[in-house]
Amino acid sequence: MNNLVMSSASFGVAISLLAYYAGVQLKKKFKLGIFNPLLISIILVMIFLLVTHVEYQTYYSGAKMLGWFLTPATVSLAIPLYSEVDRLKKNIKAIMISIFVGSLTSMGCILIMSLLFGFSHAQFVTFLPKSITTAIGMSVSEELGGIVPITVAAIVITGILGNVIAESLLKLFKIEDPVAKGLAIGTSAHAIGTSKAMEIGETEGAMSSLSIVVAGIITVIGANIFAMFL
Repeated sequence: MNNLVMSSASFGVAISLLAYYAGVQLKKKFKLGIFNPLLISIILVMIFLLVTHVEYQTYYSGAKMLGWFLTPATVSLAIPLYSEVDRLKKNIKAIMISIFVGSLTSMGCILIMSLLFGFSHAQFVTFLPKSITTAIGMSVSEELGGIVPITVAAIVITGILGNVIAESLLKLFKIEDPVAKGLAIGTSAHAIGTSKAMEIGETEGAMSSLSIVVAGIITVIGANIFAMFL
């Protein structure tokens, strides 16, 4: 099987897309947050690699081209934001303060947990960028001396968890304002969470898209400051 995967440049892509398609179908059938397509696809690909004894690097060599779409996909989130530019102008101060506080809270929680569990500096900075998009988070982690593969895993898990539980948490805390919903999801769960925000509503999706950009900038600056605390 390793030879088959290595001989085909698109085999890894095919496996990834099929796994994601299976996740989409499960989500449509059961309509439960736990059946997040990305989560399901990750599990299915892991099972495939274990059962067929295909090495991860072999699979990744064929699937890495999917990663090339990450940056343009993130940039395209500016489209719904443009449609809500008037609402953005009216609430600009509240929006910026909310994202700023949310980003600092995320990094502050990582600092507290790192102190409680006795993390090393490398472990601490590995988790600092967990709530921003992967492309930025990887760079932050690498620059500060973190463990980049674990950073990627933390970012993905954070996004999936946010996608799965966001709607339930909003209902639990009775958050009904669409702007507040979008800001909360985007600041805490980056692009994966934003896909859920877009499902909830256009305004939610636009505000979540904005949060990804602003939270990313704040975290890039803030992480360098927080990194000095441990």
